[in-house]
Amino acid sequence: MRKSVWTVCMFLTVTVCFVSLGIAQEKATKEEAVAKCKEAAGMVKEKGIEAAIAKLNDKKGPFVWKDSYVFCINFETGNCIAHPFLPDAIGRDMRRNKDKEGKLYVIEFINKAKVKGEGWVSYMWPKAAEEKPLPKITYVFRVPDQNIMMLAGIYE
Repeated sequence: MRKSVWTVCMFLTVTVCFVSLGIAQEKATKEEAVAKCKEAAGMVKEKGIEAAIAKLNDKKGPFVWKDSYVFCINFETGNCIAHPFLPDAIGRDMRRNKDKEGKLYVIEFINKAKVKGEGWVSYMWPKAAEEKPLPKITYVFRVPDQNIMMLAGIYE
């Protein structure tokens, strides 16, 4: 009896590990990033900026999915307005941020928002808990009639 209980426990442990590994490796798509940014922008219009910020800062909220999330930057000041995983960045001017190759990627986000209103910016950035930078692209969407942009990135 003890051996069968142990076997069942080991089977469940291994199964949970493999399921967790599969979930952790699920990658967000470009289409999802675009849709989530536009959904967040719609929330600003429907419920106001404060409600949107609260949802964007929620690590378990609707704007955190798979291996991505939406964050918000004021494109006039460069200040981060909302970020679910970097609360220390909120209120900071991000314009001097550089990727591992020296690219001022936030400046590119701002230029994309101001000139085209939306689009993709590529840069090099490490995944969470890793040091090696990988190619990443972030979708930038200017919220209509606002000086803010919604952003969501994916690794290529």
